Amino acid sequence: MMAIIGLLTGYIIPFIIVLSVLVFVHEMGHYLVGRWCGIRVTAFSVGFGPELVGFTDSHGTRWKLSAIPLGGYVKFFGDEDAASVPDMANLDKFTPEERARTLAGAKLWKRAATVAAGPIANFLLAIAIFAALFVTYGKMVSDPVVAEVRPESAAASAGIEPGDLLVALDGEPIRTFDDVRRYVAVRPETTILMTVERGGREIQLPVTPKRTEITDQFGNKVELGQIGIVTNAERGNFRLETYSPVEAVVEGVRETGHIISGTFSYLGNIFTGRMSADQIGGPIRIAETTGQMATLGFAAVLNFAAVISVSLGLMNLFPIPVLDGGHLLMYALEAVRGRPLSPRVQDVVFRFGLAMILTLMVFATWNDTIGRWIG
Repeated sequence: MMAIIGLLTGYIIPFIIVLSVLVFVHEMGHYLVGRWCGIRVTAFSVGFGPELVGFTDSHGTRWKLSAIPLGGYVKFFGDEDAASVPDMANLDKFTPEERARTLAGAKLWKRAATVAAGPIANFLLAIAIFAALFVTYGKMVSDPVVAEVRPESAAASAGIEPGDLLVALDGEPIRTFDDVRRYVAVRPETTILMTVERGGREIQLPVTPKRTEITDQFGNKVELGQIGIVTNAERGNFRLETYSPVEAVVEGVRETGHIISGTFSYLGNIFTGRMSADQIGGPIRIAETTGQMATLGFAAVLNFAAVISVSLGLMNLFPIPVLDGGHLLMYALEAVRGRPLSPRVQDVVFRFGLAMILTLMVFATWNDTIGRWIG
């Protein structure tokens, strides 16, 4: 019994709370912009499946909490289902006024804005969370100065020495040691041109990070690139940076940008074979990580929620039918063609997209469970 209570309070409840907030913000983006564009919303649900509790507002929107807390949706007037697939059989029966209030019948720019608003809301939430954390707690940083070079490491082979000040990576200026760690981590087996300052002059040294598997404090195995350099308090000048609200927002934007670029780098590494896909996780792994972050405190949970919010926004922008990115891709084709795809083609495309989503869910679940046990 105590084990069940521990599972609920340590993993399941924190996961449901975090995911529900992120989904609510995502769907609220769709809802607000859709309403602003004059599109009628018939349902707003956090979760899928049977309704647990809900109410209908004065605009005819049913707000509800549903039984399966693994997502959510906004259903627009004239949609066949929660994936915003238009109900072509009934659209032709609507009056021009009714059709104008459907998502499918709205002007192209209104449809695109409504669909894009969900992922954008997730990015804005992440920026807001990071900004709040930076204002409240500040940020621990250190200068990009090398204190130690590990023997037989990529840095040692490249000629990097203790005392070197790292100035730029592939021509991009760096500010902190974390900038170096972040840049190198997503570039295993990829040569980086590192600019270092030594003895008052700048030297360019090519270095190729080694693909390395490390184990974090919770026992999770993570694969990343490493070059084998370390800094310390004496060389790195460890310090806590504080931020005004405006500076925190700027830093929040920068942090969100790092996550986006890191995600694309990771996906590129999968396709080129520099990283394996076993770090892609589904709901089980997210729940597990949420519970682990909860043991580190509220700030750690918030930071993790911001990262997941960015990931949720990015995932929905992938050009897969059924997802927001799939809708945007079809709107782009419509803009080029001058007319939408035929209802039959749209039906085939959405069915294909649904099959892709189910395949990805199965793959992620495999990684979360059986794949990890075998590994």
